[in-house]
Amino acid sequence: MQRRHLIRPVAMLAAIGTLTLTGCGTEASGTGSRTDSPGAERTIRAHKVMQLTRVHQETGMTLLEGPTFDQNGTLVVVDVTAPAGKPKVMRVDVGKKTSSALHTDSRGAYTSAQFSPYDGRVYLTDYAHGEVVSPAPDGTDPRTFFAGTVDGAQMNPDDIAFDEAGNLYVSDSRGSSEGEAHGRVVRIDRDGGKATVLADGLAATNGISFDAEYRGLWISELTRNRISYLRLDDEEGVTSRHTAIRVDGGIAQTDSIAVDADGNLYQALHGRAAMAVYDRNGKRLATVEVPARPTGLESATNVAIRPGGTKAYMTVSGPAGGYLYTFDALAEGTRQSNGG
Repeated sequence: MQRRHLIRPVAMLAAIGTLTLTGCGTEASGTGSRTDSPGAERTIRAHKVMQLTRVHQETGMTLLEGPTFDQNGTLVVVDVTAPAGKPKVMRVDVGKKTSSALHTDSRGAYTSAQFSPYDGRVYLTDYAHGEVVSPAPDGTDPRTFFAGTVDGAQMNPDDIAFDEAGNLYVSDSRGSSEGEAHGRVVRIDRDGGKATVLADGLAATNGISFDAEYRGLWISELTRNRISYLRLDDEEGVTSRHTAIRVDGGIAQTDSIAVDADGNLYQALHGRAAMAVYDRNGKRLATVEVPARPTGLESATNVAIRPGGTKAYMTVSGPAGGYLYTFDALAEGTRQSNGG
């Protein structure tokens, strides 16, 4: 999720950190449709499910992020700039088009949510305070899972990917406000006792997801509009790292990443209400677009594809509010299809 321009308005809130916003929608429902033209890139049209949030008076913005499915198949979404007392983590019933509060507190600026395969709890990255917070699945019993410095530097934790054993891999988006390559990938053991820097010198690390085989990590670098690939060994160390995809985003920047069962990458675009879809070899397969780009809609930050199905739900935000859109993904969802 992009937070570079949020630092100015959010500074009034005590330290929500360097974030960014967007949102709005058109009146449409149902599944996304695909449009193919000879010699042209495939376009997948997303359709509005519902409006989840409005701009908060206290913060002057709303920013939806971190869509993920819980064990019961309920969609969970975070609102990064929600003020104290307002829902910061929400359950969404996409069938009834209703939402309810799952978690709130007085200080967190949560940029992602993921459920651990190890203990089933939800893990939230607090970008502003450099922490990972973990409530129970029902939102009770919130605990600070990780806090403090890593190799002497405070994190700006953005997105999360879990390995199959329940260890966390966090995109540390340091350097985004300065435009410098201080970003990192940090591995945190599932008990929270040890944090290890796997890669540094990254340009505002943002999206993070394992590939379909859990052999490596896809990492988006916001300020260089590229996706890097980190190959891992059996001990969860990095054996190689390279630029895998250069994203032609124009005015947009690379945000969060999700991966489907076929290994396709769904790259969210901050600054454009769209997602770019690539195969594992870097070929651009499609662009997911919202219809007619309504006024006030600026960014698609993230996506979750329902496990075992192809229904995808994309978070879209802007001056008109925070919305949920749906489309048909190119392949089925898995646990890695929740975009951090």
